[in-house]
Amino acid sequence: MKRILLLPLLLFSVVAVAQRKPNIIYILADDMGWKDAGFTGSDFYQTPNLDAFAKQGMIFTDAYAGAGNCAPSRACLISGQYTPRHGVYAVTSTKRGPVAQMRLEPIPNTEELKPSMYTIAEAMHDAGYKTAMFGKWHLGKRPGTLPRDQGFDVDGSFNPPSKEEFERTNDPKGIYRITEGACKFMEENKDKPFFMYVAHHATHMMIQAREDRYAMFKGKAGKYQHNDKFAAMNNQMDDGIGILLKKIKDLGLEQNTVVIFTSDNGGLPQSPQNPLRGFKGMYYEGGIRVPFAVRWPGVIKPGSVQHTPIIDEDIFPTVLEIAQGTKPKDKILDGKSLIKLFKGEKDLEQRTLFWHFPGYLNNPNPGSRDQIFRSRPVSTIRKGDWKLLLYHEEWVLDGGRDKIAMNNAVELYHLKDDIGETKNLANINTAKRDEMLDELFRTMKQAGAEMPTQKNPLYKGSRTN
Repeated sequence: MKRILLLPLLLFSVVAVAQRKPNIIYILADDMGWKDAGFTGSDFYQTPNLDAFAKQGMIFTDAYAGAGNCAPSRACLISGQYTPRHGVYAVTSTKRGPVAQMRLEPIPNTEELKPSMYTIAEAMHDAGYKTAMFGKWHLGKRPGTLPRDQGFDVDGSFNPPSKEEFERTNDPKGIYRITEGACKFMEENKDKPFFMYVAHHATHMMIQAREDRYAMFKGKAGKYQHNDKFAAMNNQMDDGIGILLKKIKDLGLEQNTVVIFTSDNGGLPQSPQNPLRGFKGMYYEGGIRVPFAVRWPGVIKPGSVQHTPIIDEDIFPTVLEIAQGTKPKDKILDGKSLIKLFKGEKDLEQRTLFWHFPGYLNNPNPGSRDQIFRSRPVSTIRKGDWKLLLYHEEWVLDGGRDKIAMNNAVELYHLKDDIGETKNLANINTAKRDEMLDELFRTMKQAGAEMPTQKNPLYKGSRTN
């Protein structure tokens, strides 16, 4: 009799496992550039765990952050929306730098994600998932704006460790604190579907790494990269990710867990991104193109590479489809699900990717347009191999379309031929320029993107590009 009863129970168990929704883990590095990993082509950094992980899944060569720096990019991820919809454009303020050199009054910044925002975590929770986040939140400090308020059941967020805290704990950037929390959460929830957001503080400055890691890179030099201290921190984060990936396997969850890895924006000046132009905070490729790899056993073919352009805002609809979830009818998602790309079925229809930064960001870096700001007010689109940047100051104050041939408001690049954005084709291929401009203005209107038009009364400077 016991054997007879046991068979249906075993069959039920097998069916239950087969029907269980996949776990989803989203790992986000901080300020890790497109060329800051072995699997993206670095001959200097050592990221063995990420490299092995990328080989087990799919690499996206043309992946983009939703913005050129930390907070707005994370807001795009959590909301699934372009910056004008959530209003987070910068860290602290859109007036960063010498005010007397700003020709326009920038659009005000929102420093936190609105409590009313329906988030990716809330969607996953509504789909029956246990939700958690660990590490860097950066989207609000007040009650009502914290991870628990935005749909996460478990809040493991914390500020990056200070120099004194690191010296006391020997835990650079809190890498092992994040990893330990994530591993504990998985162990406690291994029998139910979970969504986990793992947001590392590395590889953001200030540099922290253990002494033994510095020794690994001392005296080593790559073709473009040579900062041994940054390499040590980068390798230390890879170590933490390796521990997390091993825990997934040890818990028997590997075959039913989707793992996504990327970065919140482009790289730092301390880590050249050749052949890309620019760095974090800019809307050239070096500021927004990021490493991206995803593993989904049984769905994604190991060792596959995808060249379709994708963006942060695609993550929300993607995980929503994986979780078989739904969203409120009035919730706007600006991204598209990547499931068909994961399955290798077909390419997405050619679409427009959009960025909008109506403010000023100081501290120019190599690749900047001028010697005062990293970025001035700008709107950007990519469609196919074409990319257009529209600079608001010149457009608003120097004649707009009427003076387009001479006001330097528009930059047009063909990325397939010029990934380094060295040849501005705006006055050479005027038909494509005008087509892309019209597409940009349509996209701005749809997204509710406001361009600054008010002159700055405190402006006293003069500038040349």
